[in-house]
Amino acid sequence: MKKLTVRSIRMLLDGKIISGRENWYVTDAIYYKRHEHVKSHTLLFMSRADSADWKAIDLNGPALVITDKPDSELKAALPNTTVMKVTSLVQSYWRFINYYRSLFQLPVITITGTCGKTTTKEMLKHILSADRKVHASVSSINEPRQSFPYLMGIDDTTEVAVFEHGLGNSGNIAHQCMIYQPTIGILTNVGVHHLDGCVDLEGYIRAKAEIVGGIREGGVLILNADDANTKKINLRLFTGEIIYFGTDKKAHVRASNMTFGKTGMDFIVHTENESYEAFIPGFGEHQVSNALAALAAVQAMKMDVGQAIARLRSFKEMARHLECTIGKNGCLIIDDTWTNNPTSMKAALKVVDELGKGKKTMLILGDIKRLGDFEKKYHREIGSLIAKRTIHTLITIGQKAEEIAIQAKKDGSTASIRTFKDAVEIGNLLDHMLDDQTVVLIKGPMSSRSMISFAKKLKRST
Repeated sequence: MKKLTVRSIRMLLDGKIISGRENWYVTDAIYYKRHEHVKSHTLLFMSRADSADWKAIDLNGPALVITDKPDSELKAALPNTTVMKVTSLVQSYWRFINYYRSLFQLPVITITGTCGKTTTKEMLKHILSADRKVHASVSSINEPRQSFPYLMGIDDTTEVAVFEHGLGNSGNIAHQCMIYQPTIGILTNVGVHHLDGCVDLEGYIRAKAEIVGGIREGGVLILNADDANTKKINLRLFTGEIIYFGTDKKAHVRASNMTFGKTGMDFIVHTENESYEAFIPGFGEHQVSNALAALAAVQAMKMDVGQAIARLRSFKEMARHLECTIGKNGCLIIDDTWTNNPTSMKAALKVVDELGKGKKTMLILGDIKRLGDFEKKYHREIGSLIAKRTIHTLITIGQKAEEIAIQAKKDGSTASIRTFKDAVEIGNLLDHMLDDQTVVLIKGPMSSRSMISFAKKLKRST
């Protein structure tokens, strides 16, 4: 965070110092009770509903508490804490955010989509970090409540910022855009997820489309030209530049000749004036799509696309994102336990189609969560997709995933099918089925500790 004096903040918010000093600097900021750790020299926005632990605040001080609590509740503040009273905490909070964001004229890239957010962000970070100071969200920690601390992480040394938008409910992305005020927005794709928070697919599409209205005036919107649901988004009111990526002929950053290499994808990238040979570690056409989205952002920033493509060759494939490892008895383990939704499931099956050619294929599939009233529908659709494939063994983990097995049987799958409530029940039952001619996909939600542990166990070659 850029250092700000307490006095300058008081003047900005038209606040009143109730107690404490104002001739010191604030160097980070949080919204009290929304974040686990209170650091030293912290600005804390404290709502009326928050019960203040003045001792803890003081121990981690000096601290500036900004609040609209009644004066009677502020008398317990200790000497190491400065208390500033404001008329409206909500208005002061947003005034501070808008002021702080206005201090930096730099590219701020935000990314949303059903799949590929984290990978695209990490690719961009990898490309940009070679010669720029990049501030980015951590891993896939992208909940809306993290947006304010992430914004505060921008300081005078930051040259570009890259953040993910998490979506749990409608309005989340719009809220985050108000904080980040992105100059470039990326929508990787729109599949099916979080229907419990968005009512139905149409509501989910509208929720993802909130990024369109959240980009700063004159900014750039990057869209997937191949994605059917993205095409349903109304773009008439967007006045900035739109860059499309994909394999469609209208894409400004386009891929062709995609092939599976030894450790990743070989392909050709086409821009308006040039074509480049490219490689990205990690398997699947979706991985190429993620790379194209990152390259579209590079193009939007007027950077050298050819140089960015060269940097992607050294990108490190993300753990548990269709991560391929030689496992027990020489089998190939495809660990995709990072996330689970219908879109990522279809992408994973396509990878198995390619890597499993001429081999025995085993699918170990867990529950897909947050599908609301459409839970059975989408699990059954996956069962139908599996039934169309030559799969040797299908194992489902969890009550929801059992619908996959039921539908696969119903649709005539020739696979040997078994269901378990939890991965721990499997034990060593599969060991005799694994050899160097077996490809195993393990796919489940990141909340399933047992599936993650089971994947680790199978990846051990001894």
